[in-house]
Amino acid sequence: MTAYLIGIDGGGTSCRAAVAGSNGNILARAQAGPANILSDPDTALDNIASATRAAFYAAGINARSIASARAVLGVAGNNVGEAVHYVKNRLPFAEADIESDGLIALQGALGDKDGAVAILGTGTIYISRHCDTVTYTGGWGFTVGDLGSGARIGHALLQESLLAYDGIHVMSAMTASVLAEFKNDPRNIVEFARQAKPGAFGRYAPRVFEHIKRGDAVAARLLKEAAVSVDEALDRLVARGTQRICLLGGLGPLYSSWIAARHQSLLVTPEGDALSGAVALAVSRFGPLKAIE
Repeated sequence: MTAYLIGIDGGGTSCRAAVAGSNGNILARAQAGPANILSDPDTALDNIASATRAAFYAAGINARSIASARAVLGVAGNNVGEAVHYVKNRLPFAEADIESDGLIALQGALGDKDGAVAILGTGTIYISRHCDTVTYTGGWGFTVGDLGSGARIGHALLQESLLAYDGIHVMSAMTASVLAEFKNDPRNIVEFARQAKPGAFGRYAPRVFEHIKRGDAVAARLLKEAAVSVDEALDRLVARGTQRICLLGGLGPLYSSWIAARHQSLLVTPEGDALSGAVALAVSRFGPLKAIE
């Protein structure tokens, strides 16, 4: 029997799985529902198993081989011991390591090279590696952190729309469009914001980028302010010795022309994605191995 390796990229929106041979050659990928091990570990386990079975099916491999496979899972909440212990003891694999979703993103983007990734999406976090030492910067969540994130940009847009409504700031096409969405009643914005989670705020971030293309001065100001926060974090990474940076996440490519020139010169194209990074880590830890009979 062949010993298969599995990479898992488990996120709050979806779970992706890849099955590979012991040399790391990916045979197939598949996707299932969310895999948040903190908020819903049982659903996460179900979707991890579903995505894995689908990947084995896509590769034409009997699903019974899952029981003898080794896996590396990249998930948020890997530093919460109780959740990791609960999930790890219920995984369908012969052996598995649970790591952060940031680490597999770093490995996928840079391989074994030193450097850093800036993961810029609904939240923000920076992961750097120097001489085999991995350091995490930021990632403290929307309430007290995540500066420059989609959630923060969307939140700032709603604030700006209220300032424009009150006549404190100049109204722009962008803020007018937000107010129109809320029926030009600021109380509707307040009620929305009172209950909104970071993802709900983050859905307004693309509007800022859209209106920048139309020459909206307010949109440009909001993004410049957000880019300052990203540049501050990147300055810290560079001070630690980082000379290679990948911008990842939904906003990563959009930020590439807005960060400072001193950082643009350090940007490199990612070698692969987080899922390929999980497989690469599985190879380094478990492959090549003989299957358990």
